[in-house]
Amino acid sequence: MEVLRQARGQLEELTGMTAESVSSFEQTEHGWTLEVEVLELERVPDTMSLLASYQVELDGQGQLTGYRRVRRYERGRSDPRRSGGH
Repeated sequence: MEVLRQARGQLEELTGMTAESVSSFEQTEHGWTLEVEVLELERVPDTMSLLASYQVELDGQGQLTGYRRVRRYERGRSDPRRSGGH
């Protein structure tokens, strides 16, 4: 759990955006890979806010080594392409 908290904090610090949740994570031979949901643009009503999923790579000590945005979507819309996780 501490690795997940650290990853969210590091991503927030780097991007300046709020990390809302970790939607998936897995341990790799080099550390961890996570998918973090981030609030990119807050709108009114909230269901129109833009969120994004970021793939985050961490080393074995939990330090962020890289990240990239993998999708962007409105909060109120479901994503028919994915049912969650990898």
